[in-house]
Amino acid sequence: MKRCRFVVTPEARQDLIEIWDHIAEDSVRRADEVLARLYDAFLRLARSPAIGHYREDLADKRHRFWTVHPYVVAYRCHTTPLKIIAVVHGALELNAFFEHRAETQEA
Repeated sequence: MKRCRFVVTPEARQDLIEIWDHIAEDSVRRADEVLARLYDAFLRLARSPAIGHYREDLADKRHRFWTVHPYVVAYRCHTTPLKIIAVVHGALELNAFFEHRAETQEA
């Protein structure tokens, strides 16, 4: 069996912590379930990195996006291992989020 590999960048790890903290204010069980669904999605992306889609309005072709309702996972599919770079709520203004993320990574 092929081992599925991915890494979560420090920024994406912080996204996951913030997601868990926000949901856990109401329900720790639900927060754990959401993170488990996201982790399952990361494994699926590692097995089939091409399933995500490009968003040229958000990032260049090195990046793909996959929705785990209501979150959007941004990842680099042409890296080994696959690199999870952001996990963000889909209701946010994604252009502004990714512009800000790019600026902070360049600084």
